[in-house]
Amino acid sequence: MPPNDQPSADPRLAPALDEEPVHRHRWWPWAVAAGMLVAAGAGYWYWSGRSADAPAAPERGKGDPSARALPVVAVPARKGSIDVYLNALGTVTPRNMVVVKPRVDGQLMRVAFDEGQVVKAGALLAEIDPRPFQVQLAQAEGQMAKDQALLKNAQVDLERYRTLLSQDSISKQQVDTQEALVRQYQGTIQADQAAIDSARLQLTYSRVTAPISGTVGLRQVDPGNVVHAADANGIVVIAQLQPIGVVFPVPEDNLPRIRRRIATGEAVAVEAWDRDQKVKLAAGKLLTIDNQIDTTTGTVKLKAEFANTDLALFPNQFVNIRMLVETLQDATLVPSAAILRGAPGTFVYVVKEDKSVTVAPVKIGPVQGETTAITTGISPGDVVVVDGTDKLREGAKVELVTREAQPAPGSAPGASKRGQGGQRPPGSGPPTGQRRDKGGF
Repeated sequence: MPPNDQPSADPRLAPALDEEPVHRHRWWPWAVAAGMLVAAGAGYWYWSGRSADAPAAPERGKGDPSARALPVVAVPARKGSIDVYLNALGTVTPRNMVVVKPRVDGQLMRVAFDEGQVVKAGALLAEIDPRPFQVQLAQAEGQMAKDQALLKNAQVDLERYRTLLSQDSISKQQVDTQEALVRQYQGTIQADQAAIDSARLQLTYSRVTAPISGTVGLRQVDPGNVVHAADANGIVVIAQLQPIGVVFPVPEDNLPRIRRRIATGEAVAVEAWDRDQKVKLAAGKLLTIDNQIDTTTGTVKLKAEFANTDLALFPNQFVNIRMLVETLQDATLVPSAAILRGAPGTFVYVVKEDKSVTVAPVKIGPVQGETTAITTGISPGDVVVVDGTDKLREGAKVELVTREAQPAPGSAPGASKRGQGGQRPPGSGPPTGQRRDKGGF
């Protein structure tokens, strides 16, 4: 018996024990392969069945949304005239503005105007205490009376001396001296008269009057205060509002055609609009051009005049100016809604005879309201799309409809059922960067 006291294994059982793991490792690869074949067959059956059920791809032009004709509104470009305006920001300035200051020093006794009142030139505005100037006038008049008496006495003596000289009773020198004394007194009388006139003028200045006609502003000083001729604020400001002016700058490049317009002899029309450019405030004419160009801004100042009968314009008010400088004749005109901007630049969609559209790059000119002038790119008679451009592409088919979604003459039936130009079938987006032009320079 072996040392571990274990019975020895039966040699007949050894082969059976060795074969058991061999059979267990031989059958599992075949099972995996069979499962993969079954899965592949199921997938083939599934996808082949879906392909059989799916509809066939539509042919080009039969059910392809991108090939459908898109309803658009289009109008032909026309030939006509258009006005060219210059736009600027202007400042309203009174035709005349005066700071009324006292011309003599003294106590302000009375104010004879109401704030905001319209006064005429020469109307009394204020009174300064006149008594000091009355005293000065009396003194000047008294001095003149004294000097007149001296002059009269000197003249009498001169006549006496001349008589004595004729009798050879006095020397010629005495007569000459007396004549010089008379002339001296005559000069003194002239100085006295000037002093009297000055005193009267000062007395006149004690009554402050309006130098121009216009509207007075707020009172700058109250009665009882002592005013001086050197005061900066003065007593009140008078502004002439009817007529009134507007000063506005324009680029120096526009100066030649402005001068050409003035050279025709016709008045250059100027309009003043409110801040939002929605309300027309006044209509006037160009008055003058400044005599130099501002080198810092490259602009030149212009001044227009307005009657301002309704006082719609007020000093220092900012207004938008539109000035007519030129009228273009025989220009190609299209609605501003047809102008688009995108990758090609500024362009329009032109409808060709086969009812397809093409992109036509254009160069725009002046804009007046909802009409834009085209300088290059299209000609009068070319049909341009004004509504429904969002879905268009080069070569896209279109059908013309009116804005009321009714078929245009010669268009395909059924256009009215597709709605207006703003409704488009899916499948075609707008060109990259395309937007509708809002008009303007």
